[in-house]
Amino acid sequence: MGLFSWWRQRREAQQLSELQQRLDPQLWQQALGDWLFYQRIDGATRTRLHELALRLLLRKHLHATDGVELNDALRLRVAGMAVVPVLELGLDWYAGWQTLIFYDGPFRARHQWRDEAGAVHEGERELSGEAWLRGPVVLSLDDVRHSGRADGFNVVIHELAHTLDMRSASANGAPPLHRGMSQADWARDMQAAWEDLGQRFERNEPLPLDAYALEAPAEFFAVLSESFFERPAALRQEWPAVYQHLADFYRQDPAELLA
Repeated sequence: MGLFSWWRQRREAQQLSELQQRLDPQLWQQALGDWLFYQRIDGATRTRLHELALRLLLRKHLHATDGVELNDALRLRVAGMAVVPVLELGLDWYAGWQTLIFYDGPFRARHQWRDEAGAVHEGERELSGEAWLRGPVVLSLDDVRHSGRADGFNVVIHELAHTLDMRSASANGAPPLHRGMSQADWARDMQAAWEDLGQRFERNEPLPLDAYALEAPAEFFAVLSESFFERPAALRQEWPAVYQHLADFYRQDPAELLA
Protein backbone atom coordinates (compact mmCIF):
# COMPACT_ATOMS: atom_id res chain seq x y z
CA MET A 1 0.00 0.00 0.00
CA GLY A 2 1.39 3.40 -0.98
CA LEU A 3 1.83 6.21 1.53
CA PHE A 4 -1.00 8.25 0.01
CA SER A 5 -3.44 5.32 0.10
CA TRP A 6 -2.48 4.56 3.69
CA TRP A 7 -3.03 8.17 4.74
CA ARG A 8 -6.37 8.40 2.91
CA GLN A 9 -7.65 5.23 4.56
CA ARG A 10 -6.48 6.37 7.99
CA ARG A 11 -8.14 9.77 7.52
CA GLU A 12 -11.40 8.16 6.36
CA ALA A 13 -11.39 5.79 9.35
CA GLN A 14 -11.02 8.75 11.69
CA GLN A 15 -13.78 10.70 9.96
CA LEU A 16 -16.03 7.63 10.03
CA SER A 17 -15.51 7.17 13.76
CA GLU A 18 -16.32 10.83 14.45
CA LEU A 19 -19.42 10.66 12.24
CA GLN A 20 -20.69 7.50 13.94
CA GLN A 21 -20.28 9.11 17.35
CA ARG A 22 -22.21 12.25 16.36
CA LEU A 23 -24.99 10.50 14.46
CA ASP A 24 -28.32 9.91 16.18
CA PRO A 25 -29.00 6.16 15.64
CA GLN A 26 -32.73 6.90 15.28
CA LEU A 27 -31.99 8.69 12.01
CA TRP A 28 -31.42 5.33 10.30
CA GLN A 29 -34.96 4.25 11.10
CA GLN A 30 -36.30 7.59 9.96
CA ALA A 31 -34.33 7.33 6.72
CA LEU A 32 -34.84 3.66 5.80
CA GLY A 33 -37.38 2.16 8.19
CA ASP A 34 -40.14 2.05 5.54
CA TRP A 35 -37.99 -0.01 3.14
CA LEU A 36 -38.71 -3.73 3.19
CA PHE A 37 -35.15 -4.64 2.21
CA TYR A 38 -33.81 -2.71 5.21
CA GLN A 39 -36.40 -4.24 7.50
CA ARG A 40 -35.44 -7.80 6.54
CA ILE A 41 -31.64 -7.70 6.75
CA ASP A 42 -30.12 -9.01 9.97
CA GLY A 43 -28.33 -6.88 12.54
CA ALA A 44 -24.82 -7.61 11.32
CA THR A 45 -25.74 -6.78 7.71
CA ARG A 46 -27.51 -3.63 8.83
CA THR A 47 -24.40 -2.51 10.71
CA ARG A 48 -22.31 -3.16 7.59
CA LEU A 49 -24.80 -1.24 5.45
CA HIS A 50 -24.62 1.71 7.87
CA GLU A 51 -20.83 1.82 7.72
CA LEU A 52 -20.71 1.50 3.94
CA ALA A 53 -23.32 4.27 3.56
CA LEU A 54 -21.36 6.62 5.79
CA ARG A 55 -18.18 5.87 3.88
CA LEU A 56 -20.01 6.71 0.66
CA LEU A 57 -21.08 10.05 2.15
CA LEU A 58 -17.45 10.74 3.05
CA ARG A 59 -16.22 9.91 -0.45
CA LYS A 60 -18.89 11.51 -2.64
CA HIS A 61 -20.05 15.11 -2.98
CA LEU A 62 -23.80 15.67 -2.53
CA HIS A 63 -25.00 18.86 -4.21
CA ALA A 64 -28.54 20.21 -3.81
CA THR A 65 -29.89 22.53 -6.51
CA ASP A 66 -31.71 25.74 -5.63
CA GLY A 67 -34.79 25.17 -3.50
CA VAL A 68 -33.77 21.66 -2.39
CA GLU A 69 -33.53 20.87 1.31
CA LEU A 70 -31.22 17.92 1.76
CA ASN A 71 -31.48 17.00 5.43
CA ASP A 72 -29.59 14.27 7.28
CA ALA A 73 -32.39 11.69 6.96
CA LEU A 74 -32.50 12.13 3.17
CA ARG A 75 -28.71 11.88 2.95
CA LEU A 76 -28.85 8.59 4.83
CA ARG A 77 -31.76 7.35 2.70
CA VAL A 78 -29.86 7.99 -0.52
CA ALA A 79 -26.61 6.55 0.79
CA GLY A 80 -28.30 3.52 2.36
CA MET A 81 -30.11 2.62 -0.86
CA ALA A 82 -27.05 3.40 -2.96
CA VAL A 83 -24.76 0.94 -1.20
CA VAL A 84 -27.13 -2.04 -1.37
CA PRO A 85 -26.01 -3.04 -4.92
CA VAL A 86 -22.36 -3.02 -3.77
CA LEU A 87 -22.97 -4.49 -0.33
CA GLU A 88 -21.00 -7.60 -1.33
CA LEU A 89 -18.84 -5.92 -3.98
CA GLY A 90 -17.36 -2.95 -2.13
CA LEU A 91 -17.40 0.80 -2.63
CA ASP A 92 -14.55 0.68 -5.13
CA TRP A 93 -17.17 -0.37 -7.68
CA TYR A 94 -18.39 3.24 -7.44
CA ALA A 95 -14.95 4.69 -8.16
CA GLY A 96 -14.67 6.97 -11.18
CA TRP A 97 -17.38 9.47 -10.29
CA GLN A 98 -17.67 11.89 -7.38
CA THR A 99 -20.90 13.89 -7.37
CA LEU A 100 -24.61 13.33 -6.74
CA ILE A 101 -26.89 16.20 -7.73
CA PHE A 102 -30.42 16.50 -6.35
CA TYR A 103 -33.51 18.15 -7.82
CA ASP A 104 -36.76 18.67 -5.94
CA GLY A 105 -38.89 16.83 -8.48
CA PRO A 106 -38.36 15.67 -12.08
CA PHE A 107 -35.71 17.52 -14.03
CA ARG A 108 -35.56 18.20 -17.73
CA ALA A 109 -32.66 16.87 -19.79
CA ARG A 110 -31.92 17.42 -23.47
CA HIS A 111 -31.12 14.32 -25.48
CA GLN A 112 -30.47 13.28 -29.06
CA TRP A 113 -31.74 10.01 -30.48
CA ARG A 114 -31.80 8.26 -33.85
CA ASP A 115 -35.02 6.74 -35.18
CA GLU A 116 -35.35 3.54 -37.23
CA ALA A 117 -34.93 5.50 -40.45
CA GLY A 118 -31.62 6.94 -39.24
CA ALA A 119 -32.90 10.48 -38.67
CA VAL A 120 -31.47 12.26 -35.62
CA HIS A 121 -33.92 14.01 -33.29
CA GLU A 122 -33.34 16.29 -30.32
CA GLY A 123 -35.66 17.22 -27.48
CA GLU A 124 -36.20 17.53 -23.75
CA ARG A 125 -37.50 14.80 -21.45
CA GLU A 126 -38.58 14.78 -17.82
CA LEU A 127 -36.48 12.31 -15.88
CA SER A 128 -36.34 10.90 -12.35
CA GLY A 129 -32.60 10.42 -12.53
CA GLU A 130 -29.61 10.24 -14.81
CA ALA A 131 -26.08 8.90 -14.60
CA TRP A 132 -23.15 10.01 -16.74
CA LEU A 133 -19.83 8.32 -17.44
CA ARG A 134 -17.46 9.69 -14.76
CA GLY A 135 -20.46 11.43 -13.17
CA PRO A 136 -22.43 13.15 -12.00
CA VAL A 137 -25.37 11.04 -10.86
CA VAL A 138 -28.54 13.12 -10.84
CA LEU A 139 -31.58 12.22 -8.72
CA SER A 140 -35.04 13.62 -8.12
CA LEU A 141 -35.58 13.80 -4.35
CA ASP A 142 -39.30 13.36 -4.86
CA ASP A 143 -38.59 10.02 -6.54
CA VAL A 144 -36.07 9.12 -3.84
CA ARG A 145 -38.85 9.55 -1.28
CA HIS A 146 -41.15 7.30 -3.33
CA SER A 147 -38.54 4.59 -3.85
CA GLY A 148 -38.48 1.37 -1.89
CA ARG A 149 -42.19 0.59 -1.78
CA ALA A 150 -41.86 -2.99 -3.04
CA ASP A 151 -43.44 -2.03 -6.37
CA GLY A 152 -40.25 -2.42 -8.39
CA PHE A 153 -39.35 1.28 -8.39
CA ASN A 154 -36.13 2.56 -6.85
CA VAL A 155 -34.51 5.48 -8.63
CA VAL A 156 -31.36 5.29 -6.47
CA ILE A 157 -30.68 1.65 -7.35
CA HIS A 158 -31.59 2.35 -10.99
CA GLU A 159 -29.06 5.14 -11.44
CA LEU A 160 -26.33 3.44 -9.43
CA ALA A 161 -26.81 0.32 -11.55
CA HIS A 162 -25.97 2.51 -14.55
CA THR A 163 -22.65 3.44 -12.93
CA LEU A 164 -21.85 -0.26 -12.50
CA ASP A 165 -22.80 -0.89 -16.13
CA MET A 166 -20.49 1.93 -17.24
CA ARG A 167 -17.49 0.30 -15.59
CA SER A 168 -17.22 -1.65 -18.84
CA ALA A 169 -16.60 1.69 -20.66
CA SER A 170 -20.17 2.39 -21.78
CA ALA A 171 -23.72 1.73 -20.61
CA ASN A 172 -24.74 -1.29 -22.68
CA GLY A 173 -26.49 -3.56 -20.20
CA ALA A 174 -23.41 -5.71 -19.70
CA PRO A 175 -21.40 -4.72 -16.60
CA PRO A 176 -18.00 -6.33 -16.06
CA LEU A 177 -18.74 -9.84 -14.80
CA HIS A 178 -16.89 -11.74 -12.10
CA ARG A 179 -14.53 -14.60 -12.82
CA GLY A 180 -16.52 -17.74 -13.51
CA MET A 181 -19.51 -15.89 -14.96
CA SER A 182 -20.18 -16.46 -18.66
CA GLN A 183 -20.59 -13.37 -20.83
CA ALA A 184 -22.21 -15.51 -23.53
CA ASP A 185 -24.77 -16.95 -21.11
CA TRP A 186 -25.50 -13.48 -19.73
CA ALA A 187 -26.05 -12.05 -23.22
CA ARG A 188 -28.22 -14.98 -24.33
CA ASP A 189 -30.53 -14.93 -21.31
CA MET A 190 -30.80 -11.14 -21.16
CA GLN A 191 -31.67 -11.03 -24.86
CA ALA A 192 -34.34 -13.70 -24.43
CA ALA A 193 -35.92 -11.78 -21.53
CA TRP A 194 -35.69 -8.51 -23.50
CA GLU A 195 -37.51 -10.07 -26.46
CA ASP A 196 -40.11 -11.62 -24.17
CA LEU A 197 -40.79 -8.24 -22.58
CA GLY A 198 -41.06 -6.59 -25.99
CA GLN A 199 -43.49 -9.21 -27.25
CA ARG A 200 -45.69 -8.81 -24.20
CA PHE A 201 -45.64 -5.04 -24.70
CA GLU A 202 -46.69 -5.43 -28.35
CA ARG A 203 -49.55 -7.71 -27.27
CA ASN A 204 -50.60 -5.17 -24.64
CA GLU A 205 -50.19 -7.74 -21.87
CA PRO A 206 -49.31 -7.05 -18.22
CA LEU A 207 -45.56 -6.55 -17.93
CA PRO A 208 -43.22 -7.93 -15.26
CA LEU A 209 -41.07 -4.80 -15.60
CA ASP A 210 -41.69 -1.14 -16.31
CA ALA A 211 -41.87 -0.65 -20.08
CA TYR A 212 -39.03 1.88 -19.76
CA ALA A 213 -36.77 -1.18 -19.70
CA LEU A 214 -37.35 -1.47 -23.46
CA GLU A 215 -35.68 1.90 -24.14
CA ALA A 216 -32.20 0.37 -24.41
CA PRO A 217 -30.14 -2.54 -23.06
CA ALA A 218 -28.69 -0.19 -20.43
CA GLU A 219 -32.19 0.68 -19.20
CA PHE A 220 -33.13 -2.99 -19.22
CA PHE A 221 -30.26 -3.78 -16.86
CA ALA A 222 -31.06 -0.81 -14.59
CA VAL A 223 -34.78 -1.65 -14.36
CA LEU A 224 -33.92 -5.31 -13.77
CA SER A 225 -31.67 -4.22 -10.92
CA GLU A 226 -34.51 -2.25 -9.36
CA SER A 227 -36.78 -5.28 -9.58
CA PHE A 228 -34.04 -7.58 -8.26
CA PHE A 229 -33.90 -5.66 -4.98
CA GLU A 230 -37.53 -4.54 -4.78
CA ARG A 231 -39.58 -7.48 -6.19
CA PRO A 232 -37.08 -10.32 -6.36
CA ALA A 233 -39.51 -13.24 -6.01
CA ALA A 234 -41.57 -12.01 -8.97
CA LEU A 235 -38.44 -11.53 -11.08
CA ARG A 236 -37.16 -15.01 -10.20
CA GLN A 237 -40.52 -16.51 -11.17
CA GLU A 238 -40.65 -14.69 -14.53
CA TRP A 239 -37.03 -15.16 -15.66
CA PRO A 240 -35.15 -17.54 -13.35
CA ALA A 241 -32.00 -17.52 -15.50
CA VAL A 242 -31.87 -13.72 -15.47
CA TYR A 243 -32.44 -13.66 -11.73
CA GLN A 244 -29.55 -16.08 -11.23
CA HIS A 245 -27.22 -13.95 -13.34
CA LEU A 246 -28.06 -10.92 -11.20
CA ALA A 247 -27.63 -12.94 -8.01
CA ASP A 248 -24.20 -14.04 -9.22
CA PHE A 249 -23.25 -10.50 -10.22
CA TYR A 250 -24.48 -8.73 -7.07
CA ARG A 251 -23.52 -11.73 -4.92
CA GLN A 252 -26.86 -11.47 -3.14
CA ASP A 253 -30.12 -13.43 -3.07
CA PRO A 254 -32.88 -10.97 -2.09
CA ALA A 255 -35.66 -13.40 -3.07
CA GLU A 256 -34.67 -15.53 -0.09
CA LEU A 257 -34.23 -12.46 2.12
CA LEU A 258 -37.67 -11.04 1.31
CA ALA A 259 -39.53 -14.38 1.18
